[in-house]
Amino acid sequence: MVRKKKNLFIKTKLYFLNKGLQWKLLFAIFVTIIAMIISLFSIIFLNLYRMNSLSDSYQSNIELDYFTNQLAKTENSLENYLNYHTFESIDSYYSNKEKVVEIISNMQNFPSTNQMVQNEYLVNQLTQSFIYFCDKAIAARRANNFEEANFYYNKSLSCYPLLLSQLLELNKMRLQDNAINYNKNTKNISLISTLSFLFFITFCFFIFILLFVSTRKIISPLEEISQVAHQVATRNFDIPLFNRTSNDEIGNICRAFDKMIVSIREYIDTIWEKAHTEATLKEKEIEMQALYADAQLRALQNQINPHFLFNTLNTGAQLAMMEGADKTSFFIEQVADFYRYNIQNQTQTISLTEELGLVDNFVYIMKVRFGNRLEFNKSIPDINLDVQIPIMTLQPLVENCIKHGLKKSTGIVNLEIANKNDFIEITISDNGTGIPDDVKKDVFESVLSERTKLQNQYSSSTGTGLISVFLRLKLYFHRDDIFDIVDNVNDNKIVTGTKFVIRIPKNV
Repeated sequence: MVRKKKNLFIKTKLYFLNKGLQWKLLFAIFVTIIAMIISLFSIIFLNLYRMNSLSDSYQSNIELDYFTNQLAKTENSLENYLNYHTFESIDSYYSNKEKVVEIISNMQNFPSTNQMVQNEYLVNQLTQSFIYFCDKAIAARRANNFEEANFYYNKSLSCYPLLLSQLLELNKMRLQDNAINYNKNTKNISLISTLSFLFFITFCFFIFILLFVSTRKIISPLEEISQVAHQVATRNFDIPLFNRTSNDEIGNICRAFDKMIVSIREYIDTIWEKAHTEATLKEKEIEMQALYADAQLRALQNQINPHFLFNTLNTGAQLAMMEGADKTSFFIEQVADFYRYNIQNQTQTISLTEELGLVDNFVYIMKVRFGNRLEFNKSIPDINLDVQIPIMTLQPLVENCIKHGLKKSTGIVNLEIANKNDFIEITISDNGTGIPDDVKKDVFESVLSERTKLQNQYSSSTGTGLISVFLRLKLYFHRDDIFDIVDNVNDNKIVTGTKFVIRIPKNV
């Protein structure tokens, strides 16, 4: 039995797979219509169910009947307590009273021109009066004040019939209103059900005709596309093109298919040659970029290589020492050390500590030259400064600050190092006239485009050294945010010169 069911399933599956696209579409449409019919009957059933549930419209009358019963129980509990003074009666009174208060809390609490709403307001007010008199009677009975208890009890009895009368009137109005709404909803549901059924039948017939015509138009070009695609799959690209002129989806598919065939023909003729050429050019490009970067880095670092001057300075230092000019000898030795540093250090990078030593050497030479006109301040925290940076990075910036700071009577140059989370920040500032904005702009544009000279020849003497420093930093760290030029602002927020900022990453 299981085997027969399995064979039947396989035969059914093959039957559907062997059918054409049009048959499958028509079958899908048929199944869809059946589903829609089932949906329609479901809607009708739900509408009938909703119509039968309209009896819930009289829920308001049921609530009023419940309210009336609670009032009666409250009155009865009051009477029992006044007569018998039992715990059961007082407990029953408060229980029923709580339910009555809860019901009137949802009723109309202010007058209205609508008769039904006004009656509800009167019921609310009469109920509050009734509860008030009942509470007074209970309180007087507890105090054994029988005369006052009887007085308030009679007050509640005089209020109770009026309350019942208003409740009956309100119940009657709600009953009439609910009956009208019930009839109206019943007629509307019946009409909607009829219209829904007629619309659904018309809609199903229209959809069936429309889809039948549409599928016929779709199948014809799709069969042609299928045949051409089969030939393309067998690597036969010498096939006629569709050349369809229609602007519908089939026309777009055919035009796209034509473009694909043409592109494949052209691509096959050039793909191997292009792949070989691209691979060769890629290898050469990588090699050229590496050589270019290395050449740029070395060219920028080897701007100072005066061997003859180094030898001359050594000779001058020995001569000054022989003549007893110690200060002159020490000065010439410092100058010689400065140039020896540039001559002997042919590596691309050095530690930040060594670079700071070169700065101290250079600043000593400048102080000997300018005397009290130059003031150099240095603030370096007690941190590890073995991080590597490109050689001759800080000295050109200090030289630039001294040059611009000395344009005033006294040049002040500050070098500060701060330990940040991910980098070491070095700032070198002066009290000079500042760098013009156009020079700053030219410097940054030159660094970003990797030009070693400024386009503006007027500012080239100021900015070329900066480009050398910043370009070497960019090539070494492969980042554009490693340097910056900002205004040097004092505590009074007045610009007093230029500040160079270098951020050395710690994780390099």
